[in-house]
Amino acid sequence: MKIAVMGAGAVGCYYGGMLARAGHEVVLVGRAAHVQAMREHGLWLDTLHFQEHVRLQADTEAAAVRGAQCVLFCVKSTDTESAGRSMVPYLADGATVLSLQNGVDNAERLQATLQRPVLPAVVYVAAAMAGPGHVQHFGRGELVLAASPTSEQLANTFAAAGIPVEVSDNVAGALWAKLVLNCVYNPLSAITGQSYGQIVDSPGLDVPRMMDDIVQECLAVAHASGIVLPDGTAQAVLPLAASMPGQISSTAQDLARGRHTEIDHINGFIVRRGEAWASPHLPIACCTSWCVCWRSARSHLAPDAPDGLRPTTLRPGSSIGGTRHRVIAISLQPARSPQTPVRRSSRRSPCATANWSSASRLRRWLAPAAP
Repeated sequence: MKIAVMGAGAVGCYYGGMLARAGHEVVLVGRAAHVQAMREHGLWLDTLHFQEHVRLQADTEAAAVRGAQCVLFCVKSTDTESAGRSMVPYLADGATVLSLQNGVDNAERLQATLQRPVLPAVVYVAAAMAGPGHVQHFGRGELVLAASPTSEQLANTFAAAGIPVEVSDNVAGALWAKLVLNCVYNPLSAITGQSYGQIVDSPGLDVPRMMDDIVQECLAVAHASGIVLPDGTAQAVLPLAASMPGQISSTAQDLARGRHTEIDHINGFIVRRGEAWASPHLPIACCTSWCVCWRSARSHLAPDAPDGLRPTTLRPGSSIGGTRHRVIAISLQPARSPQTPVRRSSRRSPCATANWSSASRLRRWLAPAAP
């Protein structure tokens, strides 16, 4: 099968590499440095179980998807529409397009852009780009795929390449369950610069309590949105760190590389969806979104800051208003400083009793880096 991977980051390279290793014709579309390295040496697939140079095709242009029977769409959520538009002229009529992205609405957005069906898939893999043309795998690797006429065939193809796939009638619930995990680990890893294992083992902080605060906000918004989450969604959060203790979140990796993050499509999505369902009391979602934007702004990535803020406008204890980030209760002063008071909506919501003390815990993590 000819398979194109649009967005040759860690996720795209891992799955593309596994499929190429199994004998499929694979082309990866990615950044110039990675493409050059893969053209010269192949993809260095560095997994928990084997290390191997895998020969495949690589290109920087979307035209490379021409003739592909299956397209794995793995770009950042911020690039969904633009990358989708670039593929439109080259997609084969019968090609199956899979969205392997963070967030819960990318398949829907991509489908609107392409004007053709897109299958959402939930990705459970810990991986990172360790260098040009070098993907490092830290754990797991399974997919949950939406049911469709082609899903069983795709599942068999992936399974033969060493990629476990579950076909689900409730992929929306699975996507939201993954969103819950992302809302917990992505910002905490980005804020602290630590791996999942290090976060859970942080001394002097009640990390399970803070994680549960985040989870409860997500569950409330999911319930208000009519989403049926799989059993055990909340209970799966803390054990994730044990299954991939060395993993650094993709948001943390983006910050380290000076790139825009997906935080607005993860915790920021929860904030916006909560507002849409009259649930304005989402203090932890607001705090985590803002903290990542603040760190991004400190790295001179001003476009990542919400509401057009620039690094020079960010001050200790600032509150950010607006529809995307309604209110934030956090002080970036040392932990002994009082928490900044904020305006709160009078409307009741499922999250009205959320534990604001987690904002203080986030502040303590940030305190060493605060100006």
